Amino acid sequence: MSHPENAAAAQADAMEVAPGAERAILEGWIPSLATEEEIRQALEQAFDYRGDVTITLKTGLRIEGYIFDRKPAPELYRSVVRLLPKNSSERVAIPYSEIAGLVFSGRDTAAGKSWEAWVRKYWEKKSAGETNIGIHAESLD
Repeated sequence: MSHPENAAAAQADAMEVAPGAERAILEGWIPSLATEEEIRQALEQAFDYRGDVTITLKTGLRIEGYIFDRKPAPELYRSVVRLLPKNSSERVAIPYSEIAGLVFSGRDTAAGKSWEAWVRKYWEKKSAGETNIGIHAESLD
């Protein structure tokens, strides 16, 4: 006969390592910006992206940088995306209505990294009897 405590412990262990959320691979993607809805969806994904993007304005100017904020509004011309240009500390605000193109041009720094991998490395070290375990982030370069 199994003890209720054992069942509860097994359930807690199973919940401890839950699968991570799957992420779409966006690096290198050039979304279609033909409709207002496509523009809004692409910029939402760019906001969640952990790499640089290149925005081409309708004037032809290209700006590469990291999107750190966006302010959607009912009208496209009042919606704004904010980014930190790659080669400047200046913060730039760009109305959605001025964007002609978008490329997910930079390396996605979160690609291939997962909580499960971190936990697995931790438990491997702990099982091997290591003490004072310190798992550090991998270099991005």
